Amino acid sequence: MAALVIHLQNILRLVVKELRSLRADPIMLVLVVYTFSIAVYTVATGVKLEARDLTIGIVDEDQSDFSRSLLGAFGPPLFKVSKRIAANQIDDEMNSGRLVFVLEIPPNFQADLQAGRQAALQLNIDATAMTQAGNGTVYIQQIIAQEIANRQAGRETATSLPINLVVRARFNPNLDSGWFSSVMQVLNNVTLLTIILTGAALIREREQGTVEHLLVMPVTPVEIMLAKMVANALVILVAAVASLVLVVEWALGVPITGSLLLFVVGTAIYAFSVAALGILLGTLATTMGQFGLLAIPVFVVTQLLSGATTPMESMPVWLQWIMQIFSPTPHFVSFSQGVLYRGAGFDVVWPEIAKIIAIGTAYFAFALARFRKVIFA
Repeated sequence: MAALVIHLQNILRLVVKELRSLRADPIMLVLVVYTFSIAVYTVATGVKLEARDLTIGIVDEDQSDFSRSLLGAFGPPLFKVSKRIAANQIDDEMNSGRLVFVLEIPPNFQADLQAGRQAALQLNIDATAMTQAGNGTVYIQQIIAQEIANRQAGRETATSLPINLVVRARFNPNLDSGWFSSVMQVLNNVTLLTIILTGAALIREREQGTVEHLLVMPVTPVEIMLAKMVANALVILVAAVASLVLVVEWALGVPITGSLLLFVVGTAIYAFSVAALGILLGTLATTMGQFGLLAIPVFVVTQLLSGATTPMESMPVWLQWIMQIFSPTPHFVSFSQGVLYRGAGFDVVWPEIAKIIAIGTAYFAFALARFRKVIFA
């Protein structure tokens, strides 16, 4: 028991040392504050995944009542620009980026519809505007289908359907991408800064030569590692919770339906796992430049393949298995979405927490072995 108390006292003193070292680095503190405040707000308000302010040109070779009504259907707020153009203007308008969509209505289109003959429209899409191209195409198809249905029904009002489909979007009723991107940005920043802070703390001591001071002190490698992980994870945890409450919930108006305490516990466990990864990278690199080159691809892979940007189900099955076995990030994203969006309790998310603990324990064991070999060899 006395030995355990001594170990805890050593870890506490080393944690205080790490916090003081971080306080003495104003650039790193500014990075933490900026990443969890301005960066989260600007991403949530500036990066929109839904279609808006679309631009469309219509080549009307039919000059019928239907083509004129179709032109009027492409109006605000979904479409910012909707105008008639000539067929010889298509390439110029699309090459210059002024129009993302160009709809070509062939001659006799309305007559073919009325006669029951097969009719065709051509929609040209600038696929370099990927989000607008994908989502906007769906809206345009729906508008055209509705206009054709109205025309065939002989009236301009919405046609009555044999069923009444009631759509209710749960957890994000307005389908606002900012609700999703703001929370995901906080999660991504937890991963990024935990890796950077823990790895940089070790590299900084190796570059400045202060690690030799630790070697002559009555402390063990486990105590040194835990102190660095706890200190930096604590800073990230406080910043993440503050960002979630002040930026996401208060400034952006995104409701947090789940237990904040459960999220804090899960984030602390995840930060421990990622901090071990940061220590591991710090043992592989000898300079801050090398550490940066190692950390960037690790973060990019874990972030892009975590399910925070694209669904895990859209990835190849073998890649899903690799990410879920070797990375704690997909489990943390699933845990956070369940708690923050759907209000899930511990009885629902405990499998994800268990997986994070298992992967984090493996990272810690590997990092400790490397730490002993590189630092204390």
